[in-house]
Amino acid sequence: MKIQESAENYLESILIIKGKKGSVRSIDIANELNFTKPSVSVAMKHFREEGYITMSADGLIELTDKGLEIAERIYERHQVIARALMVLGVDEATAYVDSCKIEHDISDITFSKIKEHLAKHEGK
Repeated sequence: MKIQESAENYLESILIIKGKKGSVRSIDIANELNFTKPSVSVAMKHFREEGYITMSADGLIELTDKGLEIAERIYERHQVIARALMVLGVDEATAYVDSCKIEHDISDITFSKIKEHLAKHEGK
């Protein structure tokens, strides 16, 4: 299942915000991603229609199983690639910025090999 990079970023952000705050509203996403509230509202409408999120009457956003699967996959890629870059000597801030760019385009097989190599390096 391939979706747009911006959609992956939205879903990953919902997952991260939920982990930090316990609940997610559109304004939280707008603040996290530095987007306007109207832009986020349009995206959330689209995500509801596509079955990636649900939204309660009081505006709380929840990932569906479909949305959660994508968010967790992207978040894992973000974390693993950042750790791999840091092992190579890249500073933490740069590693996280670069991993955000790489996570969307890297093939599953390449990611799998990076993850496998990192596990060996970290002794896991």
